[in-house]
Amino acid sequence: MSNRARILLWTDTPAAYLAAIEAAGLAPRVQVETLARAEMPSEEQLAETEALLGWVVPEGVLPRMPKLRWAQALMAGVEGWLALPDLPPRLLLTSARGTHGDSMPENILGALFHLTKPYAEAAEAQKESRWARRVPVSLNGKTLGILGLGAIGQELAKLARILRMEVIGTRRNPAPIEGVDEVLPPERTDEVLARADFVVLLLPATAQTENFIDTARLAKMKPTAWLLNFGRGQAIVDADLVAAVQSGRIAGALLDVFRQEPLPVSHPFWTTRGIRVVPHVGGMHAARDEAVARLFVDNLGRFLEGKPLLAVVDRAAGY
Repeated sequence: MSNRARILLWTDTPAAYLAAIEAAGLAPRVQVETLARAEMPSEEQLAETEALLGWVVPEGVLPRMPKLRWAQALMAGVEGWLALPDLPPRLLLTSARGTHGDSMPENILGALFHLTKPYAEAAEAQKESRWARRVPVSLNGKTLGILGLGAIGQELAKLARILRMEVIGTRRNPAPIEGVDEVLPPERTDEVLARADFVVLLLPATAQTENFIDTARLAKMKPTAWLLNFGRGQAIVDADLVAAVQSGRIAGALLDVFRQEPLPVSHPFWTTRGIRVVPHVGGMHAARDEAVARLFVDNLGRFLEGKPLLAVVDRAAGY
């Protein structure tokens, strides 16, 4: 009988994870099985799996896995896992927090350029052979407000400072951060909203951030300011944002995340002038699986040695 740990890779793209396990020299110590996302584990897999990598599992699965001790989520946000009514209280859950550090800040920076530089308009004008000059808006000297100064927010701040932007933001622990001019606690969010020319939401999905941006907070922003959401769609009251943009209360919004995805064709975000819809590409990049695989094999080695894992989810905090 094998004493190798039973690992289940429940994903449509297991190659990067298999390669990482092999490269780390862990293959002889584990028995790895793969399962497509649309498939269900066999009775043997349910009975014997000790560690699982995957997206959110269907309700009713985890209680049937008596040997499961650790689950590695494939995304940074774990609200789907935490919403499971049968999530075992002792199951160690880790997220993919920190694996979007390269792609997400670049994509947010691209969004800032999209809002301030005329290249999109020039591309449209070219279709009509129309010479339409526009004056770009400079980011130099503008204030970037980041709500949620985690790993991604801090990387974004470094890039913004290179552009000579002022960077302010909020964090639960408001200790000074290199590259951030001022770090404030969440209780002082309104100050960030009032001062920022661009407000970037990088908030996790928790009870405290549900409907966080509503009419009252939108009223704190400058009429010339833009709201960018790359965190979670639940942080915004959709109808309040539509009303604020339509009335000119704020300049507009660029949204990468939504309460329901894909965004329904009837949703007013599609047709509200001043709202830009981006189909949740902020954290995506060609080497995403490789990035998550590095975290996974690091944790797998720790799991096999009985050492503390990285990116452990704090269930009380929600991330």
